[in-house]
Amino acid sequence: MGGRCHGDCDEHLLALLLMRQSEYVHIDALFGEPGKHVIDFDLIESQFRHLMRVAVSVREGTISSSTLLKRLRSGSRENATYAAFREVGRVIRTVQLLRHLSDAPLRRRVTAATNKVESFNRFSQWIGFGNRGVIADNDPIEQEKAMKFNALLTNADDLRNALDIAEIVRQLLEEGWEIDPEDLAHISPYLTEHINRFGEYSTHELGIQREAYDPKLDVDFTPLREQDLTAAGLGQAA
Repeated sequence: MGGRCHGDCDEHLLALLLMRQSEYVHIDALFGEPGKHVIDFDLIESQFRHLMRVAVSVREGTISSSTLLKRLRSGSRENATYAAFREVGRVIRTVQLLRHLSDAPLRRRVTAATNKVESFNRFSQWIGFGNRGVIADNDPIEQEKAMKFNALLTNADDLRNALDIAEIVRQLLEEGWEIDPEDLAHISPYLTEHINRFGEYSTHELGIQREAYDPKLDVDFTPLREQDLTAAGLGQAA
């Protein structure tokens, strides 16, 4: 909910009302047998004031999300507000599913973002190869430390790869090569072939200071940005 709740709530409430007034007779089969897996709009309507009161409380910071979840889950089966929030969640998921099915550019953006997340997770698992990635300690603190250290190593190697790629691109530009931003868009920083996971235990390089990193690349990324804006529906109308 938070700071984005105001605009998002308006949008989802409009979608909720449209769904309430319409029957999607052609897609009922997607949601199971008749009479099952049906959103309880009557419950949402009866608890509407409570839902809005909770949303405003969270947005204004008068109650924390963790405290709210504890209260709602207390006796959740008998808690009508908890049940109503569950139904609203089903409405939002249904609306998003319908958008995903009907909007090809949205599906492409979701797929691209999902692929990036999955690539990061595979890279993270490859980095955390010790004990086959299994956290054997039952202590929650030690488990959290293991996960955070793995994330730290993953991000450090990710950054190192990005810097190496940028340096190679810079060298190619100096040699007169023409770099197409479309080609760079297909290069992933999650490279593993050159990484020695067992490490090198030489210490003679610890005192060597690296040169200041120059983040600027003489590559025009404007075409890629324009493509992203067009795909998101933010480009100028023809």
